[in-house]
Amino acid sequence: MNIKQAKEEIRHTVQAYLLKDDMGEYMIPVVRQRPVLLIGPPGIGKTAIMSQVARELQVGLVAYTITHHTRQSAIGLPYIEKREYGGRMMEITEYTMSEIVASIYDKIEATGLKEGILFIDEINCVSETLAPTMLQFLQGKTFGNHKIPEGWVIVAAGNPPEYNQSVRDFDIVTLDRVKKIIVDADFSVWKAYAYENGMHSAILSYLDIKKENFYQIETTVDGIDIVTARGWEDLSKLMLVYEKLDFPVDESVISQYIQNRRIAKDFANYLDLYRKYQTDYDVDAVVEGRIKGSAIERIRQASFDEKLSVINLLISRLTATFSDVYAKDRYVRELYEILKELKFLLGRASDKNQIGEIMDKKISQTEESLEAAKAGGLYDADRILAVKQTIAALEGYRRMTAGDASLTPAAAFDKIKAEFSRDTEARKALLSQGSSHLEHAFEFMEQAFGESQEMVIFMTELNANPYCVRFIRDNGSVKYDRYNQSLLFDETRQSLLRDIDDLSDLTTLLDR
Repeated sequence: MNIKQAKEEIRHTVQAYLLKDDMGEYMIPVVRQRPVLLIGPPGIGKTAIMSQVARELQVGLVAYTITHHTRQSAIGLPYIEKREYGGRMMEITEYTMSEIVASIYDKIEATGLKEGILFIDEINCVSETLAPTMLQFLQGKTFGNHKIPEGWVIVAAGNPPEYNQSVRDFDIVTLDRVKKIIVDADFSVWKAYAYENGMHSAILSYLDIKKENFYQIETTVDGIDIVTARGWEDLSKLMLVYEKLDFPVDESVISQYIQNRRIAKDFANYLDLYRKYQTDYDVDAVVEGRIKGSAIERIRQASFDEKLSVINLLISRLTATFSDVYAKDRYVRELYEILKELKFLLGRASDKNQIGEIMDKKISQTEESLEAAKAGGLYDADRILAVKQTIAALEGYRRMTAGDASLTPAAAFDKIKAEFSRDTEARKALLSQGSSHLEHAFEFMEQAFGESQEMVIFMTELNANPYCVRFIRDNGSVKYDRYNQSLLFDETRQSLLRDIDDLSDLTTLLDR
């Protein structure tokens, strides 16, 4: 099973465990809600999918890496308690609440989410003193004397023994009480995640050509060579920042993350070529419609690896454009919803002195809502950015209206609406630019390759890239439709064309 399938299975499990009958009882009794045991190589995204599932289901998430804990922090500290047994007072040992169990109650209090996921990572790598506690946890859903609250689904993760010498095997009794899921590394699944999260295009292009170098853990005479999905992602983040700072990224830097000398050297050599292709083919000019005949002639004669690299450069450039469109669109949507409320509140105001109070209250409410959502892990990074931009816009409106003491509440909203129209116009301009860039990219592909295998690759990448899919779904493309049909792609186009809200003129909608 790949990580995408594992995520879907965990999502289904959580939904099934939390489903209640008409009497408010869980349809699968808590005693039959087996903890999920997720076993897979390190660095493939086991922890990441927990956050995604919790956010999508709007439930809480408490995550611990158990190897960072001692027996005391897991089960609590001992203390002496007096109790009466058989008519005699006896001193017995009790335990304070486990830090892990307490953190669940803290999460409930902080977010108001009474149901959630308790995720324990590296569960099969605990110390000898903590191992019995982990077995008790999986078998009885308790830490020490304290049970995991009802409504909290247990998911544990660990590495197979071939990846970690510290791994402990679970006994049959324990394995018969868990829902075990085996996960393998899968580049094609990771690639969709990589597109969504802005992975450096050179890494994606290289791994398209050298898929066998995506994930490798080897024991050599010099030690262990490690290449994981996590390593590529962390290297990508560093490369993007280094490029902004104009710092070099060479083999010595790459090998700090890609801990296999052969692969690090190979990628360093490819990176030099990739940068050369960026200059030689000038993809920025291509999407602007300035296609050089010399570039067309060269790519027709180029090796397959070079063609694939240029296609990836083109996809990367389109992704940058479409991600800008998506970010602007999400911000405008977020702000539009707030402005609908603001229009109603200002419409009810009878005194111009209320304008500032209403604005301040709306800003505070938006800030508080954002902090609560962040604490509960309910917003993804894109939503957080959109809300932060919305708050900044509201603060700008507040300063603008505060500077004019003669404004009535209705006139204040008119000024705000006029300012908002600039954002909607900027959104329209980005949409137009995105459509233009996509059109020119198709022109380049047509001139260079026609309906060849390279066009099939280009279409495949468009369909695999979430930003491209989202843009085409929302805005359409005649050439995409033609090639999607002529190259015999499947019926997934129907899902791309599902109905969406028409936000073509948000300023006009505010007048209603």
